[in-house]
Amino acid sequence: MAHPRTLLVPLSRITAPSIALARPELPRLATLPFQTIRNAVTKTDTKKKKKVRNTYKNYDLKRAEQFSLVDAMHYIRAFEVGQNPQSAKYELHVRLRSLKNGPVIRNRLRLPHPVKTDLRICVIAAPDSKAAAEAKAAGATLVGEDEVFNQIKEGVVDFDRCICHIDSLQKLNKAGLGRVLGPKGLMPSTKTGTVVNQVGSTVRNMVGGSEYRERVGVVRMAIGQLGFTPEEMQNNIKSFMDAIKKDIGQMADRINKEVHEVVISSTHSPGFTLNGEYRGASSINPKELSGPL
Repeated sequence: MAHPRTLLVPLSRITAPSIALARPELPRLATLPFQTIRNAVTKTDTKKKKKVRNTYKNYDLKRAEQFSLVDAMHYIRAFEVGQNPQSAKYELHVRLRSLKNGPVIRNRLRLPHPVKTDLRICVIAAPDSKAAAEAKAAGATLVGEDEVFNQIKEGVVDFDRCICHIDSLQKLNKAGLGRVLGPKGLMPSTKTGTVVNQVGSTVRNMVGGSEYRERVGVVRMAIGQLGFTPEEMQNNIKSFMDAIKKDIGQMADRINKEVHEVVISSTHSPGFTLNGEYRGASSINPKELSGPL
């Protein structure tokens, strides 16, 4: 039998490098640059951006309940029970299909049946002139030149409209009131029709007239007193709608505007969409919709 030492000698000849070579080699992963790894794990944004609307959103009128003028006035007067018919007013809202960044409708209208307002009008005219006398007779609350200029410079602006007689325009410009009246929209100018020759007729039109301006695709204006009859309201609404359609026609070359909805409301009532009819088959007698509530 061989001695154990004779068996150990061949094993001692196996060196460490031989053992290392006998080990199976594992595949090595190549190192990738940081930029490549980052791009590989980045998720691409597949969501599409919402398209921004360039027009105002309008509701589908097929789903809205619509009323004749007599029926709408009937419901509105029910909401105004106990209110003073001379203080509460009917208001008309005309919603337009229009671009957001386009020109807006702005004008003045004298209704067939004027709505009573507490409009305060200032007239720039020589105190002793014929224009000043006409202005006072027509209902102007403040008339003059130097006294009016000093009052405005002191910051006292107790009027809602300001017009100037053409003979006083140069004196008005020298007074330098543009910084005070300009931001308030009260500075008279020929462009806005507030520098005139006929002061009396202009003041009368302002007292009995109404201004309207499109805001956010809607034109609003007081259309009548609560004591008006349906016939008077019909005449005022027709006159107002004709004026708006005329304004739209003048803008046809610059922008496309269309009337989408006409809503009537009052000081204390919700709005009622009109269907264009005067009265329906089950409407009450229009004579019952005038006078005290």
